Amino acid sequence: MFDFMPPSEDVPALRLSRLRKQFGAAVAVRDLDLNVRPGEFYALLGPNGAGKTTTLRMVAGLLPADAGEISIFGVDARRDPIGAKRITAWLPDEPMLYEKLDPLEYLEFVAGLWAIEPEVAQARARDLLDVLDLWSHRHERCEGFSRGMKQKVALAGALIHDPHLLMLDEPLTGLDAAVARQVKDLLVARVKMGRTVILTTHILEVAERLADRIGIIHRGSLIAEGTLAELRAGQNGVSLEDIFLERIRAAEEAA
Repeated sequence: MFDFMPPSEDVPALRLSRLRKQFGAAVAVRDLDLNVRPGEFYALLGPNGAGKTTTLRMVAGLLPADAGEISIFGVDARRDPIGAKRITAWLPDEPMLYEKLDPLEYLEFVAGLWAIEPEVAQARARDLLDVLDLWSHRHERCEGFSRGMKQKVALAGALIHDPHLLMLDEPLTGLDAAVARQVKDLLVARVKMGRTVILTTHILEVAERLADRIGIIHRGSLIAEGTLAELRAGQNGVSLEDIFLERIRAAEEAA
């Protein structure tokens, strides 16, 4: 089992410098600079096709960057992808499971990939399944689960190695209110433990309520960033939806 000692708080949890990705003639991510702080709940917002998922997939090492730097707690993710992945977890919008396994078998399998000691893995699996209200379903095959239950099992799998940086792409899409609440509560608890969470979401109320800071991306570039109060710029009572739509409109007009 590997150990990781985070560097000082002065080192960003995630630092992107001039990150770029192009598909043919289309530029998906355009020289993106971004800094996310340790222990921060960061929401990355943007319209469809803005480059959010592409950015996080590059950070997760699932998509090669064309140019730029990716640093995760000081680890150069392009030069040391294995070291970066050991402290990172990525949860896509569609849960990916081995559906013939039950939740306990799935978590045992994922823990084995990370070389986690069996006793540690068993304790973490029980804790995660308890928190996510899945313990009573621990011996049921995942193939019979609802989308929400599959999403919770996938989230448990992402957390089994206790990542310092957790990235989630639209984790609440299609979930009922009860399941969404469980997922949000778990994410908030991780941040309180000092872990860093980055999520994309089209549910702006979630970002408004949960995020410490918010970034708005458009056509692969960061066009606004800050706390909700900073984004409001003194306009008390203005909703995040209003801010988001106004910033996107301004960016479209300036393009």
